[in-house]
Amino acid sequence: MEPSAKGKPRDPIRVYLVVQNRLMREALARLFQKQSDLIVVGQSAPGEAKASQVLSAGCSVVVLDSLSAVCEPGFMDNLANARSAVKSILFGMDEDEECFLKAVREGISGYLLKEASSTEIVSAVRSVARGEAVCSGRLCMSVFNEFHREFRQRCGLADEEAGVKAGLTFRQRQLISLIAKGMSNKEIASSLNLSEYTVKNHVYRIMKHVEAESRQDAVDLVRSRGYLSKPS
Repeated sequence: MEPSAKGKPRDPIRVYLVVQNRLMREALARLFQKQSDLIVVGQSAPGEAKASQVLSAGCSVVVLDSLSAVCEPGFMDNLANARSAVKSILFGMDEDEECFLKAVREGISGYLLKEASSTEIVSAVRSVARGEAVCSGRLCMSVFNEFHREFRQRCGLADEEAGVKAGLTFRQRQLISLIAKGMSNKEIASSLNLSEYTVKNHVYRIMKHVEAESRQDAVDLVRSRGYLSKPS
């Protein structure tokens, strides 16, 4: 066991392996068992791994080589909601932003690329066990960018800027957002303190501007051009 800051030995980090290739599982098990502060408490292939099985082993970190295992219904939620939350690491991955963000949403704490060394894998296990996150710098930046995009969409800023680029006036940008929410002309008029006649004129101009035949067509056309966020 590795000594703590106060000199008392720490409990070893209990690792569970969910790895498809048997030779790789055995190689990782040997690698971890050589570390005084790590112990392998179980291993299985992704198709065989169950959250209850992992939790019953009393592990603190799960090491996986497949996103499909992570996305098994309830797998990550059960690990995260356990009395002692279990951390998870994906290794052998491509530097794919979409795959990475999907893994982050599922609750992954570590995302290691194919070129990661055995030393980096061991270091990652220790890091996530301490409550840290592990990934490449470029992928880390994608989390910040995604949060920024989602924040702007929640605040309506993305639609506002896109509407300007679409050549819509301020009032038209207000109207198309409300139309997209399913509001009628009467409801829009009440919301914006306008006459229903004025709203009808604005809707007509919007439809003419985007060459739409109906209100819904206008919304679909504006959205297809990236000028409105998709409905949640």
